[in-house]
Amino acid sequence: MNEKKIYTRIRLVCGILGMLLPILAAVGAGLYRLHYPVPEGFWSHLSISATYYMTPALAAILTAASIVLMTYDGYGKVDNLVTTASGVLGMLIVLFPCKCSLIGDYTGFFMLPAKVSAVIHNISACLFFVLLAFNSAFLFTQNNGKMTKQKKMRNKIYVACAIAMVIPMLWIVLPVWSPSKTFVAELIMLEAFGISWLVKSDTIRWLKDK
Repeated sequence: MNEKKIYTRIRLVCGILGMLLPILAAVGAGLYRLHYPVPEGFWSHLSISATYYMTPALAAILTAASIVLMTYDGYGKVDNLVTTASGVLGMLIVLFPCKCSLIGDYTGFFMLPAKVSAVIHNISACLFFVLLAFNSAFLFTQNNGKMTKQKKMRNKIYVACAIAMVIPMLWIVLPVWSPSKTFVAELIMLEAFGISWLVKSDTIRWLKDK
């Protein structure tokens, strides 16, 4: 297998993992609900991060995606730095889970106080999506001087995906409540991330250069 095909598959896998995560997290949370009670109001404040305590989907998929990002060999130093840092932040999200009503005072791999773990988790998650958005908007859109019709279309998709990763983050921090707001915002961000990487994989025929 040549190098181009290897990186095509890596980008494809990364995109698929990102798009699968919210779906599998929701399914896992639903199955958990069939067997275990949850505190009142839990579902109205549901987030993908909170499903860490209900299903292995988050830990398994984000760990796999983080390894892919950390081992990804991009086109230059900035590309490599951004993807490697994104992978490291993804691992921090897994190692330092969020605080939610399903757990006690200590949590995570290092059994830190839940409040401390939550701070690390939230900062890591925010930076994770900021870097992914930067990668989509400013690195995926670069070209070698040949701007085809398909490349222009891909660039529009990359920028749209970057916007779709940033705006939901702002929505999360706004003091406006809506049911499962965080879960919906995270779903949008992860689907945008997945679409961006799927397009970059060059597996969508009508977007490939002719």
